Amino acid sequence: MKINNILLVAAAVATLAATSAIGQGYPNKPLRLIIPYVAGGLGDTVGRLAAQHLTTSLGQPVVADNRPGASQAIALDLTAKSPPDGYTLVLGTQSGLIFATAARKSLPYDPMKDIASISMLFTVPYYLIVHPSLPAKNVTELVALAKANPGKYSFGSIGVGSGNHLAMEILKARTGIDVVHVPFKGAPQGMLSLVGGDLQLTFEGPVTSLPNIRSGKVRALASSGLERTQALPDLPTVAESGLPGFDVVTWFGLSTTGGTPRPIIDRLNRDIGEFLKLPSTRTRFNDLSLDVVYSTPEAMTARLQADLPLITKVMRAAGIQPE
Repeated sequence: MKINNILLVAAAVATLAATSAIGQGYPNKPLRLIIPYVAGGLGDTVGRLAAQHLTTSLGQPVVADNRPGASQAIALDLTAKSPPDGYTLVLGTQSGLIFATAARKSLPYDPMKDIASISMLFTVPYYLIVHPSLPAKNVTELVALAKANPGKYSFGSIGVGSGNHLAMEILKARTGIDVVHVPFKGAPQGMLSLVGGDLQLTFEGPVTSLPNIRSGKVRALASSGLERTQALPDLPTVAESGLPGFDVVTWFGLSTTGGTPRPIIDRLNRDIGEFLKLPSTRTRFNDLSLDVVYSTPEAMTARLQADLPLITKVMRAAGIQPE
């Protein structure tokens, strides 16, 4: 009982301290935005853009802090164990919050309780692409072709349990097709194999796929989100192509420590919303083939709650067991 009482008192003190931050004029000191990637990549680029905007809008420095490693668990654990006062933010991504959770037997934090959503930032679609020699011009024809030739065709990914691997596993589960998985160390290697005809199909992100789609080296059949992409607005989605509700994209959001008072989360949500609505932000995101998604905290949390059981089920069906 004494231990329980101590824990309750500690929790109450932490909550009181966080709540008092609002009364003292949040924010009144520098913030930290933890980025779970090395410097220079897509996540780092977007994280630093957001940090620059928040520095201006909040009137306090927002310092980008790169903490890569352990499938983003290092960054998320630091966030989870920080005071719930809104001074520690994290780039919360599908890979770290969903994939890593489904792939681990245990984590030192609970992503649903110890991490609080602020807003979605953007999504990155996958394109379902095929080698030009494959006589399928749309998703319906591809499914029919694969069903008539079980085990004949191969698809690539950047590794077991990766986003584009799971996208194809979901397509397999929805349609009953049998295609063979070939994992690669990276997207360029897989694309070379597809262009060369060693693979017949794959889901691939825009950076690698768009140049090859536009040059005619591969054929795009559909995009993977619910909405058509800005990059290829005339290309239908998988959902439009006979699989309603199919929505498999890589997403990024902004999160903070669980238990952070709602007024602070609302303030951060408003400021990040202003950032995402700026013409300069939209131009930059469009240049990076990203689709802007501003959301309420509840909508981001709902995405987490929907994705985790789905991805866990798909992983287990694909033989991927937690480690």
